[in-house]
Amino acid sequence: MSFEKTAVHVTHETVSKVGGIGAVLHGFFTSKSYLEAIGRSILIGPLFTTEGSAHERLGENSEMLYSSIDGFVNTGYAPAFRKIENIFNAGIIYGRRTFTDKKTGISSSPEVVLVDVRHTDKGPINEFKKRIFEEFGVQSNLFEHLWEYEQYVRLAPVAIEVLKAIGAANDSTIVIAHEFMGMPTALAAIIEPCCNFQTIFYAHEVATMRRIVEEHPGHDTMFYNVMHKAHDEERCVNEVFGDQSNYFKHSLVEASKYCSRIYAVGDYVMDELRFMSSEFDSAEIDIVYNGIPAYHISVEEKLASKARLQKYCENILHFRPDYIFTHVTRLVRSKGLWRDLRVLEQMENNFAAQGKTAVMFVLSTEVGPRRSKEIHQMESAYNWPVAHREGWPDLSGGEANYYTAIQEFNARSRNIKVVFINQFGFEPRTCGKQMPSDMEFMDIRKGSDVEFGQSIYEPFGIAQLEPLTFGGICVFTNVCGCAGFLRDTTSGAPVKNAIVADYTNLPVQNHRELEDLLHINREVRDRIEAVESEKVAMQICSRLPKNNAEIEELIETGYELASKMSWDVVVQHYLMPGLQNIVRKLKVA
Repeated sequence: MSFEKTAVHVTHETVSKVGGIGAVLHGFFTSKSYLEAIGRSILIGPLFTTEGSAHERLGENSEMLYSSIDGFVNTGYAPAFRKIENIFNAGIIYGRRTFTDKKTGISSSPEVVLVDVRHTDKGPINEFKKRIFEEFGVQSNLFEHLWEYEQYVRLAPVAIEVLKAIGAANDSTIVIAHEFMGMPTALAAIIEPCCNFQTIFYAHEVATMRRIVEEHPGHDTMFYNVMHKAHDEERCVNEVFGDQSNYFKHSLVEASKYCSRIYAVGDYVMDELRFMSSEFDSAEIDIVYNGIPAYHISVEEKLASKARLQKYCENILHFRPDYIFTHVTRLVRSKGLWRDLRVLEQMENNFAAQGKTAVMFVLSTEVGPRRSKEIHQMESAYNWPVAHREGWPDLSGGEANYYTAIQEFNARSRNIKVVFINQFGFEPRTCGKQMPSDMEFMDIRKGSDVEFGQSIYEPFGIAQLEPLTFGGICVFTNVCGCAGFLRDTTSGAPVKNAIVADYTNLPVQNHRELEDLLHINREVRDRIEAVESEKVAMQICSRLPKNNAEIEELIETGYELASKMSWDVVVQHYLMPGLQNIVRKLKVA
């Protein structure tokens, strides 16, 4: 029997990189270690829209081989696809998408399957819903009015039939459910009588815990202290925070305990899964960190990128800063953007005493990209992005709230200024004429002295570590998954390139009992953030490079660290051991 593995990745990021899952897939499909271990890779997800031309359906660098929506056939699988479409009243798109690492030149072209589930027949779908209730206790009747739930349930039985049709339903096939979206297909694989599928739930977060952390005013300060105390008392999330079963993501993630194995992208994600219920204590959970880029640059290259950023600051704020701070992120509550300002407030006095200056570029938006024409109009009308106005094409509601905090900071601070760039991309074409003509996106990574990322909930945090390889000082919190990877890589030794803030550190004498911890509110968190932000500010000020020799040292140590945290390392040391254990069980069986 052959055990060349087929990996089926079920995700909402089949054709475009929306967030962390897309970055993970790109890392795998351009990793030499992954490609040597996995003989065949298949991406499966729902078709989100029928608009646009046929060649756009599978995303960039793709080849369409079949599409019932477009009447296109260039594969021998067509008869089998048509049979499946008739049974479920679904549309199928099939082809390949090429992933390439521009640095190494490594590329691969996994198969891609998209399923149009908008008009599926109720019969076979209801039968599937009945099965997953009987086998796993998933109550679809509570959630089928939610399309975010319903589309992935409809996808599942069709996906299994497609795998059979393309010869990917055998003992060596591993169905990997990326987040709750992939769980229905994983459950369909488990109950499929004709195939001995193996299944993995890939936890890029734990949705139940994210919701609690984000919505509670005590955020991470409250939650992680409560979780650890509850674990000591052998209590689960439902016992501490109330019944979570009315949350559809919770029901699907809870069912992951039936998978052959679970991957967690960080140490805290594994702890959060254990907090789901006592049944997760016996589940086989492996930590599989995310990889980060490792590119070596010279001091001259870094300074050239930094000079472009300094010139941009000079163009819009009329001063040339000594240091460049950055935060590239999504504008959501979990990113803890207010904490950056608290740290900068603490740094202001130090900079004033030393006569040093800095600018912080925050590249973040909560809406889609603005057109270049709109950016140019705002730039000329009121000096965007230094100044902003509420309403499209400028500030959305959440952006307006954040900009208010920036205005307050900038009004009080003399030596450090914050510029909020609420736009996708970082180049003149997308960000305006005041940006140096030779600026490109990688300059904000290469030229940054400090990258902030003090999240309240961050399963891993690739973005926080991206400037590491370029000698940037990376600031993130202890609850970020990347903190565990760094600790694993350095054996716990401190490194100058990383500062780990701990906003969960409590005065023990004041919070001994679980009930006390549950009452940690914003007032308590504010006091702890004030203390911790001062510590972080002192560390940043002491580590900022004062000359080219110190810049070179940061580049060398950063690159060395990043090289030990690459996707190849992740695949070899974290991903493959779990897959090998699955294969061993198959051989024994």
